[in-house]
Amino acid sequence: MKAAIVTIGDEILIGQIVDTNSAFIAKSLDRIGVETYEMASISDDKQHILDTFLKFQNKVDLVIITGGLGPTKDDVTKKTFCDYFDDELIVDEAVLVHVTQLIEGFYKRTITQINKDQALVPSKCTVLHNQVGTAPGMWMKKENTVFISLPGVPFEMKYLVENEIIPKVVREYERPYILHKTIMTYGRGESAVAEQIEVWENNLPEFIKLAYLPAPGRVRLRLSARGTNKEFLEKSIEENVVSLTKIIGDIIVGFEDDETLETVVGRLLTQQKKTISTAESCTGGHIAQLLTSVSGASNYFKGSVVSYATETKISVLGISEELINKYSVVSAQVAKQMAINVKNIMKTDYAIATTGNAGPTKGDSNAEVGSVFIALATPNEVIVEEFNFGQPREKVIDRAVNKSIEILRKEILKNVS
Repeated sequence: MKAAIVTIGDEILIGQIVDTNSAFIAKSLDRIGVETYEMASISDDKQHILDTFLKFQNKVDLVIITGGLGPTKDDVTKKTFCDYFDDELIVDEAVLVHVTQLIEGFYKRTITQINKDQALVPSKCTVLHNQVGTAPGMWMKKENTVFISLPGVPFEMKYLVENEIIPKVVREYERPYILHKTIMTYGRGESAVAEQIEVWENNLPEFIKLAYLPAPGRVRLRLSARGTNKEFLEKSIEENVVSLTKIIGDIIVGFEDDETLETVVGRLLTQQKKTISTAESCTGGHIAQLLTSVSGASNYFKGSVVSYATETKISVLGISEELINKYSVVSAQVAKQMAINVKNIMKTDYAIATTGNAGPTKGDSNAEVGSVFIALATPNEVIVEEFNFGQPREKVIDRAVNKSIEILRKEILKNVS
């Protein structure tokens, strides 16, 4: 079963907003065995919308459209649906009652004609009731393709996908199983990982596909299996994951998208009842942000000092001017003292410190652009490592953040019995 996802809105095409709706819809469809054939973003133009409908007619089973359902003149989706299906707009009384209750009961405003017009829908459509907004969804079929229109407001779109579309598709269509398993690896580049697992990859069964999803300092390996026997697919994926672990188990830190490295670290710290703090210069608080993105981080994360300027390192962290003058603000010695001092200030078991030149200029140090020192103060020692992450600036910061969390994980694991 195949679907096309279409977002309507000039604001997307000019970069004013980012299209997050398509990703959510694609993931939701994937979970029930519906493959996304294509994604498209188009303008609020009647002819453009009609051309797009014709493009996907009978090529896919579902065309899911978001946007263009507002009450203003620039939202033309409903009228375009009528043209495509040779239909006319009528008032849906159930939608009108809902809109009236929402506007007058919840928002305490007098309902206007524009608000009432939200209840206009094509007469041939199946209405998808939007309990969290005023624009209803629409479900219409032509020949072999179903066209579904959803509001572009993300929380309204999500409500309709989860409560209307997915249940309806599950009820009305037979679908294959599409299963995924994502293996999280850190500390080795994509090409190095690919070379190491080449024989394993070549021996994967035909119904299992491998995708490499690289990012600075990490590579996700996604196994995808498609078929009609769910138990067989699950068993096959697990068997291949076990054999993969025997090859690169030293860099595997978790599984699935929600099992990120920061999630793993958070779980380990919680299990050991240990705490962490950070002192960040070149990473500008990104390590703290990553650690606190995990639910329950307050159990182990105590705080951070973003000592971006040299004077802040001196006045807040207590780094001596003599040390900075002797070794440079970007040095192993300063990184080490930053970690020690923030660990003492926050009274934590572990502390991470970063100092470096992310670029594009050298700032207060003569160290090469891309140079980063990462220090980790543990309950027993202080580890300092030097790296050069190259350029551009964003790459340096991302790799420094990921490498810091990776170093922390390795040290915590030394204490796991």
